[in-house]
Amino acid sequence: TMEAAGPVTKRILVTGGTGLVGRAIEKVVADGEGQPDEEWIFMSSRDADLTSATETKALFEQHKPTHVIHLAAMVGGLFKNIRYNLDFWRRNIHINDNVLHSAYETGVQKVVSCLSTCIFPDKTTYPIDESMVSISVLTHSPGEVPALFNFLLSCPQIHNGPPHSSNFGYSYAKRMIDIQNRGYFDQHGCRFTAVIPTNVFGPHDNFNIEDGHVLPGLIHKVYLAKQTGSALTVWGTGKPRRQFIYSLDLARLFLWVLREYNEVEPIILSVGEEDEVSIREAAEAIAEAMDFRGELLFDTTKADGQFKKTASNAKLRRYLPGFQFTPFRQAVKETCAWFSANYANARK
Repeated sequence: TMEAAGPVTKRILVTGGTGLVGRAIEKVVADGEGQPDEEWIFMSSRDADLTSATETKALFEQHKPTHVIHLAAMVGGLFKNIRYNLDFWRRNIHINDNVLHSAYETGVQKVVSCLSTCIFPDKTTYPIDESMVSISVLTHSPGEVPALFNFLLSCPQIHNGPPHSSNFGYSYAKRMIDIQNRGYFDQHGCRFTAVIPTNVFGPHDNFNIEDGHVLPGLIHKVYLAKQTGSALTVWGTGKPRRQFIYSLDLARLFLWVLREYNEVEPIILSVGEEDEVSIREAAEAIAEAMDFRGELLFDTTKADGQFKKTASNAKLRRYLPGFQFTPFRQAVKETCAWFSANYANARK
C-alpha cells in the first residue's frame, strides 16, 4: 500500500499489481506521478484468488476502493494460448465477472480494465481503431431496426468478426469485459471502461521462453546465447510486425485514463502506426542493447501468429497530442539492463 500524502479522497485498488503493468504503475506513482489525495493498493494473486467470487468480494469489502485498475488475468504467449484456450477462457471470464460485479456491489466509482489488441477481428482493415464498424442487417419491415442492430452499431470494431484462432479463449474473454462495461453503464450508470494497449514490455515482465511474449522471450534468448556463445534462434520468419509500448509509458497513460477519460468505450493506448517494428528488427535492437555479436537464425517451422495488428492511436492523440513515448531502442536498452541486473529473481 502507498499511503496518501493528505486526506484520502481516492483509494485505488490495482489487481494484478505485481505484474508487468502493475509494477510500472507502482514505479511512476512512487516517482512523483501520484496525487496527494490518492492511496494506492497493489494486490497480487497471493492476496486473493479472483476466480473465487467469495474471495473477491471479501477483498473489496476489506479495502473499500473508490477506484479500480483491473490488470489481473491469466496471460501467456502464442504457444501457451494455442495449448490452453479453454483454460484462458474460463479463468479470465471468472476473474473479470468477479472483479466487475464486486466493484458494482461495493459502490466503486470507476474501473479501468485492460484489454489487448489480440481481441480485434483477424480479418479486418488496418489500422484498427475503436469505432470502425461494417455491419449489414436486413430489417423486417420499413423503419424497424432491431435492438441488436442498435447495439452493434454502437460497438467498437472489436466485436466485428472472430479473433485470430490461436488465442480465441483469451480474446473472447477480454471482449466480454467491454460487453459488461456497457451493461453496467446501461443498467446501473456505472463508469466502467477499458484500455487496449498494444504489445507491452518492460521491467518485471515474464521472460519465460516457452510461455512468455515475444520481446521478453527474445531478451532471455539473447542473454543465454551470449552466455553460451551460441547463435540466436528466433521462432518464426521474423516478418510479423508489432507496435510495442514501454510499460512505464503505458503506466503514465493509465493514470490519465483513471483521472480524466470519461467514456465507457475503450481507448487504444499505442505508439503510432509509423512506430511498428518487425520481429527481426526487435531481435536486432535487443542484440545491439546486449552487445550480442553472434549469428541470428530464424526457425521457420515455428508459427508466426498474426502478421500484423496495426492499431490507430488517433483517438489518444486527440486527447493527448503532446504525449512523449520513450523511443523503442531506449526502452529496449532499459529493459535488457533490468533483466541482466535482476536475472536471478526475474520471472522466467
